[in-house]
Amino acid sequence: MTPYFSAEDTAFRAEVRAFIQTNLPPDLARRGRYDYHPRREDQARWAKILAGKGWSVPHFPVAYGGAGWTGVQRFIFEEEMRRAYAPTMDRIGPELVAPVLYTFASEEQRQAYLPGIQTGDTFWAQGFSEPGSGSDLASLRTRAVRDGDDYIVTGQKTWTTEGHHADMIFMLVRTDMEAKPQAGISALIIDLKSPGITRRPIWTIDEGLTVNEFFFDDVRVPAANLVGQEGAGWSYAKFLLTNERTNSAEVPHTKRDIAQLRDIARIEQKNGRPLMEDPSFRNRLARIEIDTMALETAVLRALTSGSHDGGSIASLVKVRGSELRQRIADLAVEALGDRGLAICLNPEGEHRMFEDGLTPPVPDHGIGIAAKAMFRRATTIYGGANEIQRTLIAKTVLEL
Repeated sequence: MTPYFSAEDTAFRAEVRAFIQTNLPPDLARRGRYDYHPRREDQARWAKILAGKGWSVPHFPVAYGGAGWTGVQRFIFEEEMRRAYAPTMDRIGPELVAPVLYTFASEEQRQAYLPGIQTGDTFWAQGFSEPGSGSDLASLRTRAVRDGDDYIVTGQKTWTTEGHHADMIFMLVRTDMEAKPQAGISALIIDLKSPGITRRPIWTIDEGLTVNEFFFDDVRVPAANLVGQEGAGWSYAKFLLTNERTNSAEVPHTKRDIAQLRDIARIEQKNGRPLMEDPSFRNRLARIEIDTMALETAVLRALTSGSHDGGSIASLVKVRGSELRQRIADLAVEALGDRGLAICLNPEGEHRMFEDGLTPPVPDHGIGIAAKAMFRRATTIYGGANEIQRTLIAKTVLEL
């Protein structure tokens, strides 16, 4: 028992586990088991179930539908969600965009947009990266020119996560071409049904669809959709990215992956014996487990001490957490041997052969493993490449 969980936390865990066991539909859990890009329908359905309990956006302020939980309770909730193979929730709206809205947006904007995020009726995209402006976000070139009561937006965004599901986009634009790069950036809310927007999917190496590119051709956006102050978008972006990097530790997800790999290693054979009995494999798995325990302790310490100051802690856990997710996925592929090469999933995250009632050419415990490992190549890039995070750590922690 970790010292960071109180008796109240243990009781809370039991409550969460019982609720999920009773309310999680079996078909959602079956698809969630393969840990692939979730369907919007599944995310929205589960969000509505959680919203009925008041748990769909527990991190929100209570006034906007939050549960009033502690950071540790939120951690426990995520751990139980992953343990039960519940659908991963839409991260962009609830975890990234919503905190910016309830912190910096007008009350009118909060009332207009937060309820749809809470109930899972409105999905969001985050329009930051551009061709040539990924980790160097300050060099973005998409521009918004004021025209009376509107902005005219022209430009392109790429690597837009879950953009194919999105109804709205929270987007960084350049409103002042003469100011210093960071000072000329503003944040706009844009309805993706607006005329002049072209959405194009980007199919990645895992045969999955999770990222997209968007083209904006003289798109009219009401000036009322400006978030906060014009020219303050860089500050809002740093706030959002701090949340994204902190979430990138994803300890509950990694712990679930470890449990899954242990199951695989008990089934798969090496020299006629379970792979788990192989000393080399067992040592590699133990090292990952030890590193995950250390990361979990760091995250829980920050949650209980209130020391998560944003920049330095976010960068530290992002680097370690993202690399651990890659290591565990790669080891799972190795554990499956040749069968680990099979991807065999459709864009909705289901085995293609399920649609025809056929048996997949890989064991059930191997479905989606290779796709997961391929997609995890991105974990050390999104939210700010790990090379950039190490530079931030050197400056803010080591004062180099």
